[in-house]
Amino acid sequence: MDVTERYRRTTDLPPRIAVFPLNGALLLPRGHLPLNIFEPRYLEMVEDAMSGSRVIGMVQIAKTGAPVDSPELQAIGCCGRITSYAEVPDDRLMITLTGICRFHIVDEIEVTTPYRQVAVSFDDFAGDLIPGSGQDEVDRGVLLKTFKAYLDANSMDADWNEISSASNETLVNALSMLSPYPPQEKQALLEARDLKARAEVLVALTEMNLARQSADDEHVIQ
Repeated sequence: MDVTERYRRTTDLPPRIAVFPLNGALLLPRGHLPLNIFEPRYLEMVEDAMSGSRVIGMVQIAKTGAPVDSPELQAIGCCGRITSYAEVPDDRLMITLTGICRFHIVDEIEVTTPYRQVAVSFDDFAGDLIPGSGQDEVDRGVLLKTFKAYLDANSMDADWNEISSASNETLVNALSMLSPYPPQEKQALLEARDLKARAEVLVALTEMNLARQSADDEHVIQ
């Protein structure tokens, strides 16, 4: 049974989850996020998740310069299921989270665990559980044109055979997760209403990035 089949309704998801605050790490439904776990509190979190629901919430920090131990969290995150788990040297764990559904944090729970746990609501994001929902509305041509311009500007290449065979959902979410943008912009991609809106945000961010690069290049030449 894959992740899509396991969670068909929001009630299939736990209403209370452990959260891993990590700026810049974006998880989206059906996306795959590899993580190198080494802090003792998060090693314990993963072990506890493996003996339970195997579900962990990824969430970004709301403010820069916040206390390291208990920073304020963004109100919206995305939960994922641990679909790959490996013990590696130096007491580290290598895991992969497969995205399931976004959530609103309702409340933080007082716990004795070293990691944080929150009560969540998935109600506003039920569409995340439907594979490919809204992907027909994505302007694939504009997305690919912008992506190619970014690659060209940064002297990068990509496997275009793989890209051409990817669904719009896979393409939008993979490019969003891999994008080199700062945490607030990653949060904007996460909070986009639907796949079409996420693609539009991604294109806008990339065009702004390209414009900045062009302006910087002109400044250097002058």
